[in-house]
Order: sequence, then C-alpha cells, then structure tokens
Amino acid sequence: MSKFLIRGGNELNGEIRIGGAKNAVLPILAATLMNGGENILFDCPNLSDVHSMIQILKAIGCKVTFDKYALRVDSSTLSSHEIPENLVREMRSSIFLMGPMLARCGKIKISYPGG
Repeated sequence: MSKFLIRGGNELNGEIRIGGAKNAVLPILAATLMNGGENILFDCPNLSDVHSMIQILKAIGCKVTFDKYALRVDSSTLSSHEIPENLVREMRSSIFLMGPMLARCGKIKISYPGG
C-alpha cells in the first residue's frame, strides 16, 4: 500500500484523481433503481461485472448508456420485477438488486446468484 510522508512546514495543495472501484459501483448501480429517475455515475470501471449489471438493468426496463466519461441509468422506465436467471448467474453481486427492487416494486423474482 502506498503512503505519503509529509515533513511539516509546507502548505499542502493539489488534486488526486481517484478511479472507480467495482466493489463500490455495483451496489450503487443497484441503488439507482430506487429513485425512479436519471442517475449519472462518473469514473465507473470498464469491467465484465459492471457490464453484467448493466445488462440486468436493461433487461428489467432501465435505459442505460455507458461511455468513457459517464454511466447514465434512467430507472423511470423500470418495467419488470423479474431478473432474468441467465444474467443473475453471471455474478454474485446481482444479489444487491433485492433491496432496491423490494423498495421500488414491493416484490422481486430472482434466482440464486452465480459468479
């Protein structure tokens, strides 16, 4: 793990760019279902699990666009409480959808997660 060693007497300033992390973005993507509107996430990692979650969101009716700058999720078009089994089996993180779907729809149909 990197560290910064600071020897006193000088004012600190500057910027550090922090990249997105898969373990943070997957629960956030699931949470986008709760507000019923547009959500914009920046610096999302371009990983297979992120793309799998995007496919799930699209399968249940959300509009999703992902470019190199932003991931946009519009959950106002959510149309199903049934998560396709073939997509759920791709990753364990699909379980994160249970809470937001129950909060938004009052029910969910989901199989055991894979991954």
